[in-house]
Amino acid sequence: MRPIDLNLIRTFVTLYESRSVTLAAHRLNVTQPSVSYSLSRLREIFNDPLFSRTRDGMEPTFLSTQVYASFRHALTQIEHTISDNQHFDPRHSQRRFRLALTDLGETTLLPAILQRMQTLAPHVELEVVPLEIEKINSWFDNKSVDAVVCSRDIMAPSMGRKAIIEERYVCLLSKQHPRIQKTLDMETFTQEHHVVISPSSGHSLAEDILKTHDISRKVSAVVPHFSALPRILENSELLAILPQQIAQIFARAASLQICELPFDVPNVEVTLYWPRHADDSSAQEWFRQTLIEAIAPGHENNGPPGAG
Repeated sequence: MRPIDLNLIRTFVTLYESRSVTLAAHRLNVTQPSVSYSLSRLREIFNDPLFSRTRDGMEPTFLSTQVYASFRHALTQIEHTISDNQHFDPRHSQRRFRLALTDLGETTLLPAILQRMQTLAPHVELEVVPLEIEKINSWFDNKSVDAVVCSRDIMAPSMGRKAIIEERYVCLLSKQHPRIQKTLDMETFTQEHHVVISPSSGHSLAEDILKTHDISRKVSAVVPHFSALPRILENSELLAILPQQIAQIFARAASLQICELPFDVPNVEVTLYWPRHADDSSAQEWFRQTLIEAIAPGHENNGPPGAG
């Protein structure tokens, strides 16, 4: 077999991880015909189709799956070697970073993150992807996401982590609620009707506490995103439990009030996660530090991210 151009290996790995010619071209900053041409050359070299088109994207063949791990490892080693010998200059870099956030994180954290990044690195691009907890390990393994910020406690030896800020839960409801003004006791809490955020949002601690203490209440609706709450609550007598920071944003934007919960819920840590294999990258270290500075200005950072 004749030598393979490194760009073909990079194209193959990107195609395997994205399962899409369009997405691969976007990540590689090349045209779709260029990716298709590279795929044709790879098919000729390996004498194998490598990928077949399906409704769910590009499905790898058996041979493709076999060679991916070796190519991914080799490419990672090359990238690390280059990264170790290059200084990342945020002022001139045109690199794209990918960050996974919940819809809550997009509302409360993203504006400050973008402002900080635009100030320090005006040409850098940030792509935000919706957080899917069950995919974090695979995202980090295939380098499709650079960092995750969420309040879910995730423990894995392949991940670096650093707690950034603490958040607390409160109850949010309409200012015009006929039976509640400023304070909320347990009897009222259990008798009123509630709208609940799906556990897939990553914010299930308060719900877990309710179950632990066998506190029942009347649930009228379950919604997948926090962004639906302001209009729902403003035009109803429903109650919702959510983190204080987003509750304050919603209360300023709509006719809503915040009440303390009538039971104790421990504070929750908002944590930054990243793949351990990125620890030695100056670009990744800059990105992590910028996220920390944006989310929690003045946050104590004893040493490089990863110490926490």
